[in-house]
Amino acid sequence: MAPTVANEVGGQVPALAARGLTQAYRDRPACQKNDYIGWITRDKRLAQMLDELAAGGVYMKMKHAASAKS
Repeated sequence: MAPTVANEVGGQVPALAARGLTQAYRDRPACQKNDYIGWITRDKRLAQMLDELAAGGVYMKMKHAASAKS
C-alpha cells in the first residue's frame, strides 16, 4: 500500500490542502516527493537552530550551559 500524504510529509497536509495541492503532490514521482520531504525537514531544523542560537543555552532542545547568554 502506498504511503499517504500525511505520512510522507509528516502531517503537513493542511498546507497542501489549503492551496488545493494535495493531488498535485500525490501525482509527483517518488524521487520528487523525497526531495520535498528533505526540504521540509531541513527548513524545520533550520528554524529550530536559529531559535536556539537566538535564545542561547539550548542545543537540539537540550540545556547547553556553555552557550547560555548572560
